[in-house]
Amino acid sequence: SHIDYLLLSWLLYNNGIVPPHIAAGVNLNLPLIGPLLRRGGAFFLRRSFKSNALYSAVFSEYVAQLFARGVSLEYFIEGGRSRTGRLLQPKAGMLAMTLRAFLRESRRPVVFQPVYIGYEKLMEGKSYIGELSGQAKEKESLFGLLRSVKVLRQHYGRVAVNFGEPVFLTDHLDREAPNWRETGAEEKPEWFARTVDLLAERIQVNVNRAADVNPINLLAVALLATPKHSMAESDLLTQLELYKSLLIDLPYGELVTITDQTPAQIIAYAEEMQWTRRVRHPLGDVLCSDGKQGVMLSYFRNNVLHLFAAGA
Repeated sequence: SHIDYLLLSWLLYNNGIVPPHIAAGVNLNLPLIGPLLRRGGAFFLRRSFKSNALYSAVFSEYVAQLFARGVSLEYFIEGGRSRTGRLLQPKAGMLAMTLRAFLRESRRPVVFQPVYIGYEKLMEGKSYIGELSGQAKEKESLFGLLRSVKVLRQHYGRVAVNFGEPVFLTDHLDREAPNWRETGAEEKPEWFARTVDLLAERIQVNVNRAADVNPINLLAVALLATPKHSMAESDLLTQLELYKSLLIDLPYGELVTITDQTPAQIIAYAEEMQWTRRVRHPLGDVLCSDGKQGVMLSYFRNNVLHLFAAGA
């Protein structure tokens, strides 16, 4: 998950766009690392503002000042990483601060740009499996960072970054709260909470509508539908072809992207990435993904499962 914001800043910079300021959890404000991240645009915030009115007021003022100066912000409205591959219920704290800042000084237009980031293999895959089975999340530390350097030598395939349909704040307010212009800067009108929740939902929907279907996603959907996560190669080839045709003929959204690999190329690629193992058989080889590999594949299946709703 720490690759997400590094990758996005790198992409924006290389395309001539000023990287945004990034809202980061205070757990990342580590010795040596914290100052480095801060120089890269990060600002740190606590996970919860409850029972601390002063902290909340100061932080809200900081966000308002950034917007007043036209600074772009990047934040993750789920509030943490998903261990299942599905989007989490959004936490709307930063959205609420953004809306308050806009109501206070609405001279600059505000647009929310949803971003979908899709991987073919996760660096923290093993820790996700542990956390799903009940283990506590390992806290970030300088030692943990140094220990993870060796992980960078492994092969993780490709990563896709898709930009979804933007959400313009003024349009959203005009639709959900037509009288918003009459609201004072310090007020919290009755429509505020509902409008923020609807805004969070719209952003999440637009993230899902910009999903990328990579070879591992397709393989996961096919293999995990079988009782033992195994399938004859001939059947798997047919199933992958069927899934690709469903996604093309019954698209979930115009911004969804789909791998151009053929079913045979998908299987070969999955074997190269060590997501499946081949069992030789005189009547035709069988492809399997068992044990921890099968559990981890559920993450990639869940990334794209919603895209098959129309076909279902």
